[in-house]
Amino acid sequence: MQNNSFVDPRSIVRTIWGDPDLVLLIFAGSAAEFALNRAVDWLFFTGEIPRDPIGRLFSTVRYAQEIVFVDEETARRTLDRINAAHGLVEHQRKQTIPDWAYRDVLYMLIDYSERAYALLNKPLSQHQKNELFEVFLRIGEGLYIPELPKTYAEWQVDRRRHLVRDLVYSKHTSMLYESYRRHLGMLRYYLLLEVQALLVPGEVRRLLRLNSNKLISGLAQTYGMIGNGTLQSLVHTLLIPPRYWSDVRNFDKSAYSI
Repeated sequence: MQNNSFVDPRSIVRTIWGDPDLVLLIFAGSAAEFALNRAVDWLFFTGEIPRDPIGRLFSTVRYAQEIVFVDEETARRTLDRINAAHGLVEHQRKQTIPDWAYRDVLYMLIDYSERAYALLNKPLSQHQKNELFEVFLRIGEGLYIPELPKTYAEWQVDRRRHLVRDLVYSKHTSMLYESYRRHLGMLRYYLLLEVQALLVPGEVRRLLRLNSNKLISGLAQTYGMIGNGTLQSLVHTLLIPPRYWSDVRNFDKSAYSI
């Protein structure tokens, strides 16, 4: 079974994507950056994320885990379903999602996987960074995304290029953040902004005018040192409304990691 897994059971990717707190941090960062993306108008065509950003988060996590924690054949079927969903939206809008926008999303998942793990644990080793990149490269190839970098070092260069070129504050940015505030409530919305300030690259922080808080930064480091204790659910307790807590617990795939 191990040899037939899409992702090696010992991979750091399974460790990261099987931890509910890390998954939520990945999407907290991605929610900030994608709100700035020049292709964010695609979210407003279907209306799903503005209408229910948390529910859409959960469906995205389920897709990701149906790739990371399954065998090769099942992962390929999930990738085919994602391709079909994108194709349907493109057909309905009679436009094609730009190739660079697909790369932007893939790059976000790589970057925020790395940043989330570093925030609560420690920076990934170079071997782990390469491993993370190689898994998402295979996912990108399964989604037929063209012109993908072939090494982690090449990805770093292209990631920087995309950050500089593809981000802008727009009316859609404001509309998405209003949706986040409406669904989270003021306290959780404020905490989301604080967490995003810790996670996102400088370009994103500047465009959104996010200011990192030393107290929140210290709490995050302390939380990481505590490890798998009774506070392990603190991130989703603080960031996610109670009606979603049971869904978040289902993200826990720690038993799948070795």
